[in-house]
Amino acid sequence: MSEKITFAPISYTGWGSLSHLLDEVKRLKASKILVVTDPFLKDIGLTNQVTEPLEAEGYAIEIYTEVVPEPPLAIGEKLVAHTRDNAFDLVIGVGGGSALDLAKLAGVLASHEGNVAHYLNLTGTKQITEKGIPTILIPTTSGTGSEITNISVLSLETTKDVVTHDNLLADVAIVDPALTISLPPKVTAATGVDALTHAVESYISKNASPVSDALALQAIRLISNSIRTAVANGQDKQARTDMSYGSYLAGIAFFNAGVAGVHALAYPLGGQFHIAHGDSNAVLLPYVMGYIRQSCEKRMKDIYDAMGFSSINLSQEEASYKCVAELKRLVEDVGIPSSLKGFNIPEDALQSLTNDGIEQRRILARSPMPLLKEDIYTIYKAAYDGVIVEPSK
Repeated sequence: MSEKITFAPISYTGWGSLSHLLDEVKRLKASKILVVTDPFLKDIGLTNQVTEPLEAEGYAIEIYTEVVPEPPLAIGEKLVAHTRDNAFDLVIGVGGGSALDLAKLAGVLASHEGNVAHYLNLTGTKQITEKGIPTILIPTTSGTGSEITNISVLSLETTKDVVTHDNLLADVAIVDPALTISLPPKVTAATGVDALTHAVESYISKNASPVSDALALQAIRLISNSIRTAVANGQDKQARTDMSYGSYLAGIAFFNAGVAGVHALAYPLGGQFHIAHGDSNAVLLPYVMGYIRQSCEKRMKDIYDAMGFSSINLSQEEASYKCVAELKRLVEDVGIPSSLKGFNIPEDALQSLTNDGIEQRRILARSPMPLLKEDIYTIYKAAYDGVIVEPSK
């Protein structure tokens, strides 16, 4: 069976790769540039590393900082309207996944009619038809993979939805680990486990291929062996580099193979309780993987090996159990609460979370084990109690 493998058109990776920005801006023949970034990054001066070389060359730049974590639909609507009204010819996204998602949304929908809501995956009525304004995406975290995917995630009242189309792929992605040095430990942990989740879910996805498998396993190797150091010592150049490459590879893997149950159940946590996406994935990862373990034992054995352990004397079943335990240990080691109680989620919210989770059919369809409504409730309850459970026989 043939497979379609998609990559962002141009990517620069590695320490110092931001140096390629000016040449790419010239190649794209830009003159009036919108830079979409997190306000914190502007306040600490990190955004200056992007804007100052361009301003020195005479480019007209507007810095747009109305970016918030887990951006609601209204934020996306406002940015798209602003982009349409001001005739920009290049959008540069600088920051975490929220800034990058908003930047590519603005670039594409600036050339379309209607509201952002008209293009949402679950409820939209319009289709993306134009490429829009060129975009350059520059992540300052190692986690979301947004710089090389075709998805923009927006928060709704109690859950999340996406705008997705290959036209949302950036014209250029610049993945420079030097830009992640100032990332606080808590954000390093959350975004790092987000990237690990991308790799793990890509590898067990029903849409996995030999190409996505190779990317996912290498991402797991890099992230598992560097995340603890990156959290403990953000100045460690090798750890930051490995996390950056791991996130990039995981992003390509999940863009092609897709994510599954962890992400489907994470979206309602972000929508209802505004928990950061990385934290939502992290707290659910061991419980979802523990619940579906029997459906992908061989692949979880491979994940266990990629995390740096040896399964040579273990059966697939034994290794899969150890894999779940090590995923839970990793989340705990980087300081993320290991139960929903740790995020102050009340037990009486589990049913509403389940009701929203089951609606993420696009994502749930990739799970190697079909997850019905009762399964989803059981997983949320396991995550609430902090106890790994499996389906009843």
